[in-house]
Amino acid sequence: MCVCVCACVHGMVPYLPELIPHLIQCLCDKKALVRSIACWTLSRYAHWVVSQPPDAHLKPLMTELLKRILDGNKRVQEAACSAFATLEEEACTELVPYLSFILDTLVFAFGKYQHKNLLILYDAIGTLADSVGHHLNQPEYIQKLMPPLIAKWNELKDEDKDLFPLLECLSSVATALQSGFLPYCEPVYQRCVTLVQKTLAQAMMYSQQPDQYEAPDKDFMIVALDLLSGLAEGLGGHVDTLVARSNIMTLLFQCMQDTMPEVRQSSFALLGDLTKACFPHVKPCIAEFMPILGTNLNPEFISVCNNATWAIGEICMQMGVEMQPYIAMVLNQLVEIINRPNTPKTLLENTAITIGRLGYVCPQEVAPMLPQFIRPWCTSLRNIRDNEEKDSAFRGICIMIGVNPGGVVQDFIFFCDAVASWVNPKDDLRDMFYKILHGFKEQVGEENWQQFSEQFPPLLKERLAACYGV
Repeated sequence: MCVCVCACVHGMVPYLPELIPHLIQCLCDKKALVRSIACWTLSRYAHWVVSQPPDAHLKPLMTELLKRILDGNKRVQEAACSAFATLEEEACTELVPYLSFILDTLVFAFGKYQHKNLLILYDAIGTLADSVGHHLNQPEYIQKLMPPLIAKWNELKDEDKDLFPLLECLSSVATALQSGFLPYCEPVYQRCVTLVQKTLAQAMMYSQQPDQYEAPDKDFMIVALDLLSGLAEGLGGHVDTLVARSNIMTLLFQCMQDTMPEVRQSSFALLGDLTKACFPHVKPCIAEFMPILGTNLNPEFISVCNNATWAIGEICMQMGVEMQPYIAMVLNQLVEIINRPNTPKTLLENTAITIGRLGYVCPQEVAPMLPQFIRPWCTSLRNIRDNEEKDSAFRGICIMIGVNPGGVVQDFIFFCDAVASWVNPKDDLRDMFYKILHGFKEQVGEENWQQFSEQFPPLLKERLAACYGV
């Protein structure tokens, strides 16, 4: 059913300016079934609603959906909460002016909702945090939102599966609140570490005496690791003292070797976030961690491989030249991944960034392999927007071209195309591009360059001429 609606949205567009107000009116219908179906139907058109001026449809839809979140009927509550989460995903920062009003409603729902709908409410709060990000970090909003969440957190026992959605919700909230989460971070951090420790201990006992012990539910460990990631990402350097006073690095070493892919996936995400937030605590473990990361560069488990790849890239930016002994453990696998057919886009991009970063810190070790990865490297990164990760990767490729210029000759057109994908590179990176392009032009001579540049699509030709004068 959902596919049909999505497929026909385009054909419906001419009728939506009249239809949406009518559907919003249906949210007040005296029949609960009509109200709940109206919630669902409106959520299908959230993308269109958000594309219009806010006062036209977004504001009235949001106002009525929030009323339905507090509806007397549980089914309507559920439908309204789900529809509102969809609207949040589409609207993102468009919701910032209404945050106070939204939070009042969601917090009021805490006192009203029973077990099942409470889980959907956590999702709506987590999605709101993901959608508005740091805009949530205002004392007024924190005072509204955190007390009911922490009250639920204290209410639930470590064995209660209702912790899962609450942990996921808190993970999003911690990332969004950043330093605003500091007053709540210590008990949350400690409990997550305890959950990981308990699950690992239970797994150990079960492996030794399966007839006497129950198999642990590793979801407790996964959501706890994800919340620790949210804390590391949100608090940054502030997480340092918490890490220093805990045995998280020892636990992480065990989690990274777990048989369950989802546990390893969350472990590598946490490792990457801790590397960014408090590397001095990670550095003493690198010799033990790197071989494990290397063995997990296996695209059979896409998400595990993706997070391991990203963590290696973050580690190498912190290690600098000290990364050199570990290049051999990971480089061949990364080159293999980037050349594999049908590799998902995100994994290709992460792999390209990590290869570029390895080349940035250890160009002598990585540059000899340039011919084996330069073409897929360029095509993977030409479509991503300018950011710090792309910046460090391209610096790495430029340094490697300096070490091994012959390695790029066969695929130089792809390098030109990747350079042209930058909207606004930093001045020193632009200079690196300029020198490589002009160096190549001088090397081959004016006539050969003319022939070579004839292959360029018109847009690429214009862009390189305008930005780099070639």
